[in-house]
Amino acid sequence: MISTLASVSPKASLGKNVKIDPFSSIHDDVVIGEGTYIHSNVTIYPGTRIGNHCEVFPGAVIGVIPQDLKFDGEYTTVEIGNNTKIRECVTIHRGTKDRMKTSIGSNCLLMTYVHVAH
Repeated sequence: MISTLASVSPKASLGKNVKIDPFSSIHDDVVIGEGTYIHSNVTIYPGTRIGNHCEVFPGAVIGVIPQDLKFDGEYTTVEIGNNTKIRECVTIHRGTKDRMKTSIGSNCLLMTYVHVAH
């Protein structure tokens, strides 16, 4: 179920039984696997790939450009495995160099306020 108060790009790909709560924003070029639950006030930027049966809690920001002066707008990504929980206010940045990625494995728990850099 996708809340009518969520903003989901038509260029995002959502698996079966994805739930997105109000005030979350899912941008272009995002893939969210089946059974994943996106709580309210989550922002997911282009180039993000989230696996199946994950849970992303309020205030998380995933796929934003890296905080790195070497970054020059290249296409980079974030990949998150299956069954991973991303708790409140976690930030996960994309890779820095062209075609590079930030990877989070399957069955992980990123606790509140964790920052995963490029």
